[in-house]
Amino acid sequence: MQKFAPSLLVVALGVAIAGCQDNGPQDDKVTINKNPYPSTYKVLKSTTTLITNATVLTGTGERLEEADVLLVDGKVQQVGKDLTAQADLTIDAQGKWVTPGLIDVHSHLGAYPSPSVESHQDGNEMTSPNTAEVWVEHSIWPQDPGFNRAREGGITALQILPGSANLFGGRGVTLKNVPSHTMQGMKFPDAPYGLKMACGENPKRVYGRKGVLPSTRMGNMAGYRTAWIGAAEYKRAWDKYDADYAAGKNPEVPHRDIKYDTLRGVLEGEVMIHNHCYKAEEMAMMIDLSKEFGYHAGTFHHGIEAYKIADLLADNGSCAALWPDWWGFKMEAYDMVQENVAIVDAVKNSCAVVHSDSDTTIQRLNQEAGKVMYRANDNGFNISEQHAIKWITSNAAKSLGIADKTGSLEAGKQADVVIWNQSPFSVYAKAEQVFVDGAKVYDRYDDTFQAQSDFMLGQK
Repeated sequence: MQKFAPSLLVVALGVAIAGCQDNGPQDDKVTINKNPYPSTYKVLKSTTTLITNATVLTGTGERLEEADVLLVDGKVQQVGKDLTAQADLTIDAQGKWVTPGLIDVHSHLGAYPSPSVESHQDGNEMTSPNTAEVWVEHSIWPQDPGFNRAREGGITALQILPGSANLFGGRGVTLKNVPSHTMQGMKFPDAPYGLKMACGENPKRVYGRKGVLPSTRMGNMAGYRTAWIGAAEYKRAWDKYDADYAAGKNPEVPHRDIKYDTLRGVLEGEVMIHNHCYKAEEMAMMIDLSKEFGYHAGTFHHGIEAYKIADLLADNGSCAALWPDWWGFKMEAYDMVQENVAIVDAVKNSCAVVHSDSDTTIQRLNQEAGKVMYRANDNGFNISEQHAIKWITSNAAKSLGIADKTGSLEAGKQADVVIWNQSPFSVYAKAEQVFVDGAKVYDRYDDTFQAQSDFMLGQK
């Protein structure tokens, strides 16, 4: 009779038991719900609307004079001259300008609402350098009067981001700028989530003061890399579980971690990166970091020194969401030129965006873009209105992953439209009528379409 050493017998029994577990009756499959808080947005009732005789900036680089825009069933049906259609509402826009609805890719409305009191300041979870598990939508207060003020400035969609204290600040969310009693009633259907990351001074200052990593820029990079290593291992564990289950085995369910759910979403291309980053060399490092771990570096926000690496940004397919003239408020924000957006924009295949990061400048994002255009043209550029409008419409939509739905006046796109009293780049420009999905949500001359938040109503 053949004899086995005790240690070999234990190993053999372990393998046999593991095999039985893998191939025995399967437990119920565990699936992670990637959208546990779905949009409940419902398109408001709209009519067939024909806007006539306007100067139309389509958001595609085209300018049409004395042109018409036809909105049917919440979509742009046709843009051109002398359109004929049976419309419920015809708006003579002679002398006025028409653009796509404006999109702000960097806002904190609702998470840092007005009034600015401590109990409302819910945008920065400053308890760990990595808080990828938090979702800013769970902080949004839809009664923030800032949403209404932004709508009055032509903003039809906006991304709300958590703050920039942490290396990983959490998930951002894209909203339709419509009145709603709930965040989910504003949530842009099928828009990808974003992940807020931050470079530079903010995370190293916040956590350096607490005596924990990071306290330096090299600490920042170490923190990112450590997190992505953990995320890659988490993804492998779940991928193996899914593959083993599909093969008929009965594998052990991996540990669930909502922090890594978000990072895994980035690695799988489902969650888009939005990176607060000022300095050229740090943006370049973040691109290299993304290549090390196999994800896309996404959009760089603020990017004071983006002009120095405009070619690198374009080559990587990264948008740069920038201010026209904010600078000098901290050391990493000093090396600024007011042509920053225009220099980034000048490179082939670039994606330049003008953003607000402000509850006041969001109300005049059109004029923020106008500042860039006029400053750049004063310094030898030749930027037209039909080109500059892309910075706050179609390029912004690309940054958020919603360019197939909105951001331009093209047949089949959502009818997110603004009628302006004159060129939107004028300091005298005012949005007169605003449409979201073809429904009028603002009219400067009709208080029926001038929504007030419950909070403001309570002040009267």
